[in-house]
Amino acid sequence: QVPLVESGGGLVQTGGSLRLSCQLSGRTNSIYAMGWFRQAPGKNREFVAAITYSTSSKYYADSVKGRFTISRDNAKKMYLQMNSLKREDTAVYYCAARNRGVVTALSYDYWGQGTQVTVSS
Repeated sequence: QVPLVESGGGLVQTGGSLRLSCQLSGRTNSIYAMGWFRQAPGKNREFVAAITYSTSSKYYADSVKGRFTISRDNAKKMYLQMNSLKREDTAVYYCAARNRGVVTALSYDYWGQGTQVTVSS
């Protein structure tokens, strides 16, 4: 098991910024990539961003390109810097980790509990 805990969510006005963090614990030497997903009320969970461990390659959904930045500072902490936030970014944001496979797919091996991000006008 690889427990993940998100933090940094909250309420922000349109155009504002938030930085989400994801802390991993346990054994992480098998992790291939980490990602951020989000789920808005009444909608399916969707891919937001991902980063691979070996090469730090980054991937983004079209809806967040140029506004969100994924990063990590070691094997056990990952971030999502969210700028120019829009109302449609309102969702519960989840961090996840996987051992192999397509980084943009939902089939991650480990998931956090989620953190709420609310963007108001």
